Amino acid sequence: MGNGASRVTNHGQDPSKPKPKTPSSSLSSRCVTETATATHSFEVPSFSRLLEGMGAGMFVSSSTFRAGGRGWNIRLYPDGLREEHKGHASVFLCLADGAADVWAKYTLSLLDRHGKVSQLCNVSLKASHTFESVGNCWGYPSFVEKSKLEQLLRLDAADCFTIRCELTVILGSRPEDLSRSVKILQPNMHQHFERMLKDGKGTDVTFSVDGQLFCAHRCVLAVRSPVFDAEFFGPMKGNAAEEQILVDDMEPSIFDSLLHFIYTDRIVLDGVGDDDRYEAMQHLLVAADRYGLDRLKMMCEAELRDSVDVETVATTIVLAEQHHCADLKDACLTFVASRDVLGAVMKTGGFKHLTESSPSVLTEILEKIAKS
Repeated sequence: MGNGASRVTNHGQDPSKPKPKTPSSSLSSRCVTETATATHSFEVPSFSRLLEGMGAGMFVSSSTFRAGGRGWNIRLYPDGLREEHKGHASVFLCLADGAADVWAKYTLSLLDRHGKVSQLCNVSLKASHTFESVGNCWGYPSFVEKSKLEQLLRLDAADCFTIRCELTVILGSRPEDLSRSVKILQPNMHQHFERMLKDGKGTDVTFSVDGQLFCAHRCVLAVRSPVFDAEFFGPMKGNAAEEQILVDDMEPSIFDSLLHFIYTDRIVLDGVGDDDRYEAMQHLLVAADRYGLDRLKMMCEAELRDSVDVETVATTIVLAEQHHCADLKDACLTFVASRDVLGAVMKTGGFKHLTESSPSVLTEILEKIAKS
C-alpha cells in the first residue's frame, strides 16, 4: 500500500473503540440485626394506702417476663431510690436471669386507668443500656413526681396505676447477601378478607339490622360462628332461604363491628369515641356471646375489666352475670371491695338495675369486702 499507509492486521477489537464492560462481580449485602421484643404491664393497686411510705430504697417488683432468652422485671421504688429522690417514684428495668452483657432498648410509660400513656411524665421515657450482669438495673430515679401521681390516683377508685415496659433486646448482627435473598411479603390474608367484605363481591346473604342492610358470605360466617353454621347448614337452615335475615335487639354499628371481627379477627369500632367505647364494648360482648364468638367475647371481657370504674362497675356486673363471664364478674367484685367505693357505686343508676336483676350479687360484694 502506498503513501505510507498500513493495514491493521490484529484480529481483535479495534483499539480505538471502547472495550465492552464486563459483568460486575460485586454483590449487594446488608446488615441484619436480630432482636427480640416484649411488652409487659405492671399494675400497681392501692399505691397510696399500702405502698407509699415504705421508705427510700425499698421497692416492689413485677413478675419476670422473658425476651431474648433472658428474664426481666420492673422495679418500682414508691418513695424514691434514695433520700434525694423521695419526692418522686423511681422506676427501673432489671435483668433478672440469663446471659449477661446484653444490650437492650426500652421505653417506660405511666398509664392511666384507660390504658393510655399519662402526660404526667411529659413523655414516655426511652433508654438503651448494656446490662453487664444479672441484677443490673437501669432506669429513672425521678420517673414521676408524687404530687403529680396523686392527681392520677384521685381519678381511680382502686388507687391504681400501671407502668408499661416496651423492651427490645439486641441479640447481634450478621451480614446478609441480598443477591441470594428472597423477599417474602408480610401476611395479608385479613386485608383480603376485609376487602371482600367491603366490596361485596360474591355475597350470598343479607342481614337487616334496624333498617340497615349488611351483605356477607355464608361460608365465611359459618366457619367462624357455630350459630351461623347451624343457621345456614344445620337444622335451622330453612331460615337462610329468606331474602333478608332480620337481626333484632342489636345496633347496626355493633353488627358491623361483629362482621369486621369475623372477617379480620380484629375489633373495629368505627365512629365510636373514647367516651362511648366502654358501652360499645358491652354491646359487642353481648353480640359475641349471641353468635358463639369466644375469642371476641374474651377480648371484650379483657377491655371491660381493665377499664371498669365507679360509674360502670354495676352495669358490668349485671352483664357478666347474664353472659356467664366469671373472670369479668370477679374483677368487678374485687374492684368494689378494693377500696371503700361501695357508697359511690350505690349512687349510680346502674346499681338500682343490679339490685333488681341480680340481688344475690349484693351478698357476694359484702363477702368480698369482708375478705379484703
